[in-house]
Amino acid sequence: MTTTHTSPSSAVRARLNHPVIDADGHTVEFVPAFLEYLRQVGGPKILEQYGATWEAASWNDWYKMSWDERRDRRATRSIWWGLPTKNTLDRATATLPKLLAERMEEIGLDFTILYPSVGLFFPRMKDEELRRACCRAINTFNADVYREYASRMTPAAIIPMNTPQEALEEMEYAAKVLGMKAFMVADYALRPIPAAVRQAPEVAPYAFWLDTFCLDSAYDYDPVWAKCVELKVAPTFHSQGIGWGSRTSISNFMYNHIGHFAAAGEALCKALFMGGVTRRFPTLKFAFLECGVGWACNLYADMVGHWERRNPQALENLNPTNLNRELLVDLYRRYGGQGIVDKLNQMGTGPMFLGGTHEDPAMLDEWAPCHIERAEDIRDLFVPNFYFGCEADDPINAWAFNSKVNPFDAKLKAIFSSDIGHWDVPDMREVVAEAYELVEKGLITEANFRDFVFVNPVTLWTGMNPDFFKGTAVEKDVEQLLAQGVS
Repeated sequence: MTTTHTSPSSAVRARLNHPVIDADGHTVEFVPAFLEYLRQVGGPKILEQYGATWEAASWNDWYKMSWDERRDRRATRSIWWGLPTKNTLDRATATLPKLLAERMEEIGLDFTILYPSVGLFFPRMKDEELRRACCRAINTFNADVYREYASRMTPAAIIPMNTPQEALEEMEYAAKVLGMKAFMVADYALRPIPAAVRQAPEVAPYAFWLDTFCLDSAYDYDPVWAKCVELKVAPTFHSQGIGWGSRTSISNFMYNHIGHFAAAGEALCKALFMGGVTRRFPTLKFAFLECGVGWACNLYADMVGHWERRNPQALENLNPTNLNRELLVDLYRRYGGQGIVDKLNQMGTGPMFLGGTHEDPAMLDEWAPCHIERAEDIRDLFVPNFYFGCEADDPINAWAFNSKVNPFDAKLKAIFSSDIGHWDVPDMREVVAEAYELVEKGLITEANFRDFVFVNPVTLWTGMNPDFFKGTAVEKDVEQLLAQGVS
C-alpha cells in the first residue's frame, strides 16, 4: 500500500533539525493471533478462563444491570467506544507494524515506543495464573511481531506487580529471553482489607486499599527496582485510576476518565519519593504515561511547601509542649468575652487545644526515608528521576518548562506521547503538529520543544541503557546528543 507523506505533522518534522521520538504510542492487538500465543503459554484451560474473565468483567456486567441495580451496586461506568473507527487506515496502522513503519514519515515520527491496548488490563487481573499467562503471552507475541521493525519502533513488555516475585520473573524473561528493552509496570495493586475479609466477607470485595509498592506496602519491592537497574530498563507506568477515589460515576465515563491517569501516576510518584526509592536508587529513571505534567508540577511544588512547614525543625512550631498555656489562658480571659471565659476550664479537653497528641518521636520525621535536609534536596531527588508522558493537545505541557513558576527554577521532564491507536487521536497525521502549536503560540520555545520530543525521551531510556537506540533510525542523532554531555 502506498501512503502520502504530506501531512501537517510531516511538515513540522521537515522544519526540525532533530528527530521526534514518541514515548507512548499504542498498538491495537490482533486478538486472534494473541490468543494462539496464550494457548501456547497456558493451554486450553487458560484460553477458557480468559474468555470467561472478559465475559464477567465489570464493564460487561454494567450492561447487564438495570439502572436500579447500577445504583444499588454503584457499578462504575467504564470505557466505551475506545478505539477509532471512522479512520480505517489509522485503525489498521495501530495493529500492523509493517503499515506503521511505512507511515512513520507521514505521521511525523522517527521512532516510537508502543504500549498495549487490551494488554493494559492484564496486570489488573485477579487470578494469578491467568494474569501471569496473559502477560507472558502478550510479551512474546509483541516481541515476535515487532522484531522486524526494530529500527523504527519497540514494544514495551507488560510487568505484573501483585508480588515482587512475579514481577522479577517476567522482567527476567522479557529482557533476557525476548530481548525487550522497555517495561510497562503496574502503578498499584488493589489489596483486600483484612478486617473486612474477617468481619464481613460478603462485602469485602468492595473494600480495598491501594498498594503503591513503596510506602506501607504489603511487600518489599526494592528487589524489583534493583532488577530494573540490573537489566538497564526504566520502569514506565500506564495504569488507570477509574473505579476508585472520586472516579466511580455509574453513568458518565468522561467524569471517570478525566484526570484518572494523573491520579494513578500521582499516587505512585508520591510513594516512590516519600518512600525513599529515588534516594536508594539514584540512577533509576521512572516515567508516568498518558497523564500529563500539570499534576507533577503541583506535586513537586506541594512537597517543597510541605517540607518547609513540616520538616523536623519546623515541627517545633506545632509541638504542643511549646505552647505557653498560662499566657494563652490569660489572653483568652482578657480578650475572649464572657462566652469564652465561662468555658476556659473545658479548653484542654481536645487535641486541637491544650491536650496535644502523644506522638512517637521516631515517627515525627516523615521525610526520613528520603533524607531531606534542605528544600533543594527535593528538587535533586525528583526532577532528574521522573518523566511525564504528555499528549499532544494538552496546553498544560508548557508548565513543565516554566522555570519561573516551578521551585528552584526547575524544568520537569515532559516527554511527547502521541497515544496513536486510541480514541483521542482521530488522525495520526496531526499529533506532532498539535504538539508544535505550543511553539507557534509562544507558550514554549523551540528549545523546549526539542527537549519535549527528543532530549527528554533520549535521557529517559539511555539514562538506564546507553545502547537503547543502537540500530534504530535515530542512532546517530542520539550519539551526537550524548556526546554533548546531555544526561
